[in-house]
Amino acid sequence: MIVALIDYKAGNLTSVRKALAALGAEILTPEAPADLEGADAIIVPGVGHFEATAALDARWHQAIRARLDAGVPLLGICLGQQWLFEGSEEAPDVPGLGVLPGRCVKLDPSADSGRAGSPNRPSTASEDAAGSETRPYPSSGTLKVPHVGWNALKQTGRPSRLLAGIEDEAQAYFTHSYVAPDSDATVATTEHGVPFASVVERGLVFGAQFHPEKSGETGLRMLKNFLEVARAPGAGHRAAESSEGRRPNDEGRGLR
Repeated sequence: MIVALIDYKAGNLTSVRKALAALGAEILTPEAPADLEGADAIIVPGVGHFEATAALDARWHQAIRARLDAGVPLLGICLGQQWLFEGSEEAPDVPGLGVLPGRCVKLDPSADSGRAGSPNRPSTASEDAAGSETRPYPSSGTLKVPHVGWNALKQTGRPSRLLAGIEDEAQAYFTHSYVAPDSDATVATTEHGVPFASVVERGLVFGAQFHPEKSGETGLRMLKNFLEVARAPGAGHRAAESSEGRRPNDEGRGLR
């Protein structure tokens, strides 16, 4: 099992590498898009400004999309989840990968448009069952952006391989200022004054706004679930002629 960990100089990859190694994965740090041919799974981590994702140019977009088409699963972490969408108002001229629709916006704890029961936010299965009951929110004056610290993952009730075996409202560690749009790909939300999409999943595309590598057993279980998707029959198997003799090239190169 070889996981391509994309390094585009947007954060420290060491903790992600350690978590994956603990789960038995071998880590490839691709130096060029063509190196993705040797991967069974792809992870795009990242922290900081969306502008940093400009390093993932059209060649990377094409190569990652090609691997998705070949059955290789893709996971975006934090900034990497935002990059799965069409773009972000944080850097309007920088395109995202666009495998999920919509654009990311700045988290606004004082806004009303994203609250449960709002017409601008799809209700979850649990809310539908409860008659779209609205729960109390903290005062906007007590909440800060960036959103930093532990918070709950409220599962929407949609089927999710990434969340298999993870309890509803499990705690995860966040540090971010921007959020992805809520959509039918949202499988968990988190509240910071307003709900936002904290876990997304559609086909072989997965995203986590939080940092699973810093989220204890919950994060490790999610990473394990992602690797199990890659190991599933028909998903991400490398052709023998393209992988013969290839080994991970991480060896500390390209890591911050």
